[in-house]
Amino acid sequence: MINRKLFKDNKLALGSWITMAHPAVAEIMANSGFDWLAVDLEHSVITIREAEELIRIIELSNVIPLVRVTSNNADLIKRVMDAGAHGVIVPMVNSASDAKKIIEFVKYPPRGKRGVGLARAQKYGAGFDEYKEWQIDQPVIIVQIEHIDAVHNFKEILSVPGIDGFIIGPYDLTSSMGIPGEFSNPKFLKVMDQIKQISADMKAIGGMHIIEPDPDELVKTIEDGYKFIAYSLDIRMLDHSCKLALNKI
Repeated sequence: MINRKLFKDNKLALGSWITMAHPAVAEIMANSGFDWLAVDLEHSVITIREAEELIRIIELSNVIPLVRVTSNNADLIKRVMDAGAHGVIVPMVNSASDAKKIIEFVKYPPRGKRGVGLARAQKYGAGFDEYKEWQIDQPVIIVQIEHIDAVHNFKEILSVPGIDGFIIGPYDLTSSMGIPGEFSNPKFLKVMDQIKQISADMKAIGGMHIIEPDPDELVKTIEDGYKFIAYSLDIRMLDHSCKLALNKI
């Protein structure tokens, strides 16, 4: 299995988001050069069976398959890990306690509390011993910082052993501040500076999701020091590509 060396070495990890369940979408994006791809279960209609198929395609393309789960839920995290995900992105992590739960849900005892089963991740039983060793310190665990409470508890969240990095959810974060979508609001900019300073002090891997497929914004985000970057998502890239030519006509 692909390990998380890319994340441990604090190198640029460039990926994208998948919200459409068709296997061709995952195959095309996996072959385009991304380091990782995240199957989004929070804001899509992708089923767990479809997620497993997408994970398989991404992994066979030697790209890191991650899953953004719907919530910090033991049953769902167990199922996507058993399906072969190499890690999870978890929304609304607002405290160190929330972060510790993720570790428990991803890891087998004694480190965690995840139930042991034989599925695709364990090669249906034939690779259980190998997987048991892999899951000790290789799964990628990214927390989403998307509530002002998470900002208040940011240092404590990043201090939890096993958390690889974070990704900011700007829409939810501004909404929790009472300024939904106001990304130029001084209150939001102050919070972003606070996040950036704390993550730099703690040498944490910072993440950002660039929604619109804008290469200039990607360059700016890299220059701002973010390492875990989600460049757009399947539906926005499809829409953008279609309109790019048509708008000229």
